[in-house]
Amino acid sequence: MGPEVLASILAGLPKVEDPDFLVGFDKSDDAAVYRLSADLALVHTLDFFPPMVDDPYLFGQIAAANALSDIWAMGGEPKTALNIVCFPEKMDLEILSRILQGGSEKVLEAGAVLAGGHSIEDQDVKYGLSVTGIVHPDRIYTNRGCQVGDLLILTKPLGVGIICAAGRVGEASPEAMEQAVASMAMLNKYAAEVIKKYPVHACTDVTGFGFLGHLHEMLGGERHAVIFSTEVPVIPEALAYADEFLITGAAQRNRNFLEDHVHFGPDVPFSREEVLFDPQTSGGLLVSVPRAAAQDLVAELKGAGLPAAVVGEIVDRDVKEIVVR
Repeated sequence: MGPEVLASILAGLPKVEDPDFLVGFDKSDDAAVYRLSADLALVHTLDFFPPMVDDPYLFGQIAAANALSDIWAMGGEPKTALNIVCFPEKMDLEILSRILQGGSEKVLEAGAVLAGGHSIEDQDVKYGLSVTGIVHPDRIYTNRGCQVGDLLILTKPLGVGIICAAGRVGEASPEAMEQAVASMAMLNKYAAEVIKKYPVHACTDVTGFGFLGHLHEMLGGERHAVIFSTEVPVIPEALAYADEFLITGAAQRNRNFLEDHVHFGPDVPFSREEVLFDPQTSGGLLVSVPRAAAQDLVAELKGAGLPAAVVGEIVDRDVKEIVVR
């Protein structure tokens, strides 16, 4: 569902009055956090969706990696996961077995335990996880808190939505699909293990609302950002496919929702714009850190084999909330 639809629905829900409910849905954060004691809090999230690749095993891996990501985006450590399954009655059960195998292997890789789940019969396949993790209440990352002067770091390349769209009509190269699948199936665990060594002012993962949509949530109407478009890591073929208008409806919803908040410089091509709006599945972490820490953090992320880069900075004021140059 698009951000404007969700915003109107969530605005009507009652507010929770509980001092131990530390993070809820009121600021569009990645997961909920509930404090159990002075040094322990639970992190709760869930995510599921239909297949974006043909291979059921790879789909299971990607869906699990996507759901687990929210825990790391909050600074937490995943502990348990529950399967969420929708599956057609007449479809080959071997397909479901492969989906669940892919998901369970990613849960194990994350260091968590697959504890069960729930399944229903449905017309279409859908799969994901409900995940519970832990975090120290004083070390929670939220998607708010960017400070003027911070630099923004992204840990995975953009463009998987465009490449999957091209793949559905037979236009994506095998190399592009391989890169997209590898990126989507990669756990954000490894980036999070590096990031936790550094001061973090705000963090989120880039998923369905695209890079600019999730950045908009991070800024929260309180900060402005300048994005260095040529520094943003992108799977190269995604730019070519965008120029051929192999794009998604979800990206256009993101563009429409954000049009009053984003200004593109005259030298930013359409393909770069589209990649920044492109909905990501199991995208990277977007982190706002003090300028003094940014280069060391990027160097360590790159040393861990991650295609991280400084992609922007937080500024006091500009012509729009987000300026892309």
